[in-house]
Amino acid sequence: MAATSDKARFYLEQSIPELKEYEKKKIFSKDEIASITKKRSDFEHKINARGPSPADFARYAEYEMNLDTLRKKRVQRLGIKTPEHTGQRRIFFILDRATRKFHGDINLWMQYIEYTRKQGAHKKLSQIFTNALRLHPTQVDLWIYAARYALEEHADMTEARGYMQRGLRFCKNSKILWLQYAKLEMIYIARIAARQKVLGLGDKAANAKAHRSKNDVGSEPLQLTSEDVNPALEKDEVDQTALEILNSTPALSGAIPIAVFDAAMQHFNDDDYLGRDFYNIFAEFEEMPCLKRVLSHVVDRLMRTSTASARCQICFIRLPLDGIKPTSPEFPRGLGECLSRMDEFDASGSGPELAKEISRWLNPLLSRDGLDPALRRVIEATLAREEQAIAKYSTPGGER
Repeated sequence: MAATSDKARFYLEQSIPELKEYEKKKIFSKDEIASITKKRSDFEHKINARGPSPADFARYAEYEMNLDTLRKKRVQRLGIKTPEHTGQRRIFFILDRATRKFHGDINLWMQYIEYTRKQGAHKKLSQIFTNALRLHPTQVDLWIYAARYALEEHADMTEARGYMQRGLRFCKNSKILWLQYAKLEMIYIARIAARQKVLGLGDKAANAKAHRSKNDVGSEPLQLTSEDVNPALEKDEVDQTALEILNSTPALSGAIPIAVFDAAMQHFNDDDYLGRDFYNIFAEFEEMPCLKRVLSHVVDRLMRTSTASARCQICFIRLPLDGIKPTSPEFPRGLGECLSRMDEFDASGSGPELAKEISRWLNPLLSRDGLDPALRRVIEATLAREEQAIAKYSTPGGER
C-alpha cells in the first residue's frame, strides 16, 4: 500500500506547478483546485493499486479531457495566455500508461487514437498506429482506420495502400478488409477525377480533341499566328498528351480496384455474395469516369462463374443504369435495357431470390431527385410485380 501511495504522490506532485498557475491566473478558484487535486488523487490511487481495470484509466482520461475543455473555454473568455499543451501532455501520459499496462485492450487504443487525431498530433498518431498494429495485427478495424486516416488527413495514398496491403497479410480471410480496400481505391480515383473537373482539365481535353477533328476537315486555309511560331507565349496551357497519359494510368483507369476484386474473388472461390457486395460498393461512385469499365468487369466475371445466382443476375440487370443520373437523357434507355434483362431472367424462372434483389434495388430509385413521373410509374409497377412474386413464393401453398 505504501508503494501505491508513493507512486500516486509522485505523479500528483508533477502537476503542482500547473495548478498554481491556474490559481494565479484565476482560471480555477481555490475550491475548484482542491476538488481537482482530490479527484486526481483518487484516480492515481486506483490505477496504481493492485488490480486496476482498463475502465479506471478510461475514466481518468475522460475526466482530464473534460477538465482541459473547461480550462480552454475559461482562458478564451478571460483573454489570457497559458501554455496550450499542458492538459494535452497529461492526457497523452495517462493514455500511454493505460496502453502499456493493458496493451491487449483495443478500446483503450481506440480512445488514444481518437483523442490524438482530434488534437492534430499527426506524428504521435503515426507512432500510436505502429504500436497498436504491431500488437493487434488481426484487428481489421485498426487497419481500415489507419488507411482512411492516411488518405483523408494526409492525402497519402501510398501510405494508405500500404496499410491495406499489410492488413491483408494478417487478415486475408476478412471480406470487409477486401471490400474496404477496393472502396479506398475508388475514393482515390473519384478525388482525382473531381479535382480534374474543378480545374477544367477534362473540358480542355475534350475541346482540344474537338478542335483537332474540326481542323482535320481541311476546309479552312492554314493560318499561322504568333502562338504557332512561339508556343512559349501561351500561358497556363495544359499539356494534352500528358493529360491523356495520366488518364490512362492504372491509378485512374480502374485497374487497381479491378485487381483487388479479382484477387478477392480468387481467394474466396468466386463467392457470389462477395461479388454483389463489390458491385454495390463500386456503383456508389456514379460520377467516376472509369465506372462502367469497372462494373462491366465485375459483371463479366460473375456471369461467367455463377450465372444461376440471383446475386449475379441482379448485377447484370443493373449494369445499363448504374452510373447514369435520373435527369440524364440516357436514363430512360438504360431503364428499358434493365427491364428487358429482368424479363429475360423472369422467363427462365429465377425464383424469389431475384425478386427480392430487384425490390432492394428499385426501392431506392423511387427516392431519387429529378425522376420523371412516367419513369416513376414504370418503376412502381415493376416493383409491385416483384413484390407479388415474393408474396406468392412465401405463402404456404405457393411455389417452391
